Amino acid sequence: MTVAPSRPVDPDALQTLVERALGDFGAVLAAALVTIGDRLGLYRALAERGPSTAAELAGATGTTERNIREWLAAQAAAGYVTYDGPDASGADRFSLTPEQAAALADETSPAFVVGGFQVVTAAVKADELVTAAFRSGTGVGWHEHHHDLFAGTERFFRPGYAVNLVGAWLPALDGVADRMRAGARVADVGCGHGASTILMAQAFPASTFAGFDYHAPSIAAADRAASDAGVPNAEFGVAAADGYAGGPYDLICFFDSLHDMGDPVGALRHARAALSADGTVMLVEPQAGDTLTENLNPVGRVFYAASTLVCTPVAQSQNHGRGTALGAQAGEARLAATAREAGFTRVRRAAETPFNLVLELRP
Repeated sequence: MTVAPSRPVDPDALQTLVERALGDFGAVLAAALVTIGDRLGLYRALAERGPSTAAELAGATGTTERNIREWLAAQAAAGYVTYDGPDASGADRFSLTPEQAAALADETSPAFVVGGFQVVTAAVKADELVTAAFRSGTGVGWHEHHHDLFAGTERFFRPGYAVNLVGAWLPALDGVADRMRAGARVADVGCGHGASTILMAQAFPASTFAGFDYHAPSIAAADRAASDAGVPNAEFGVAAADGYAGGPYDLICFFDSLHDMGDPVGALRHARAALSADGTVMLVEPQAGDTLTENLNPVGRVFYAASTLVCTPVAQSQNHGRGTALGAQAGEARLAATAREAGFTRVRRAAETPFNLVLELRP
C-alpha cells in the first residue's frame, strides 16, 4: 500500500532519517557483540594483555581466531576497541584505551555499561511476546523475559548505586543515615539480585535489611550474593510488593522498581502500613520531566524504549490491563500524586542524578 504524503518529501530530511536508521542498525548489532564479548571474557583479556592480535586474544580466551578477528573489526568500527594498526608481521593489533576498559572491562567502575547492553539485548528478545501484548493488553511478566534481563539489570544499576546510595542518597533523607548507623530495620522492595540491599548492609552493620521480590530466581541469586559478600545482616524472601511482612520498618526502599508494579498505589499503601510511626520511604525512579517534550532526549529515548518493551508490559501482566502502568518516565509530579493517593502527606525530592530521581516519602 502506498501512503500519500501530506506534503512533498524533503530529500535532505529523508536522507537524515535514513542515516539515523543506519546508525540504529549498527547500535542494535553492536549491543549483541558487546554481550558476546563480555560472556567470552574478551574485554577483560584485552585489558589484561594489552595490544593483541586476533590470534593472541583467541589463544588467551579459548576461542576461534576467525570469529575473534571479525568481532575485533566490528568493535573497532563501533569505537569500543582501538585498532592499533598492523605489527611487524602484518597482523592487525587491537587494544583498549583506559576509557574503554573502564566502560567494558572493569565491573567496579562507575562507568561500567555492559549490564545495560545485557538489558537491551534481553529486552529485544521478547519482541514477539510484546507484540502479542500490544493486542491483548495482558502484558509480559518479568519472569517471562530472557535471563540476561535479570542479571543485566543488577549489573547496570549497581555502579550507580555504589557511587550514590550510601554517599549521597541516604544522607539526603531527613535523619535516616544517623538512624541506620545506630540500628534500623530496612526493607528493599523489588530488590532483584540484591545489589542495593547488600550495599546498604555493608555500610550499616548495626541495621538489618530484608530484600523482597516476587521473582524466586532473583531471590536465590540475591541469597548467593549476600553469602559471597559476607553480610549476615541481610536476608531475602519471595514476596509481592503488597505482601511482605516483618515490619515495622524504619526505611522502605524502592530502587527503580515501583514503575514495574501493577498496582503502584497499592504497593506504596502497603509500605506506609509497614512503616514505623516516623519511618521513611525512599523512592528511586528513572530521571524524567513531567511532560513528553521534556523527555525527548537521549536518556528519554532509552527509558521510553525500555518501558515499551519491559516496564509497561510487566506492570500490565500483574494487573491484567486494569490498573496503572506508570512506565519508566512517569516524572516527579505523577510519582508524587501516586504517593499521596497511597496516604503519604510529605513528598520531597531529596536528590537526583542525570539518570535518577530520589523522592523522600513520609506519612
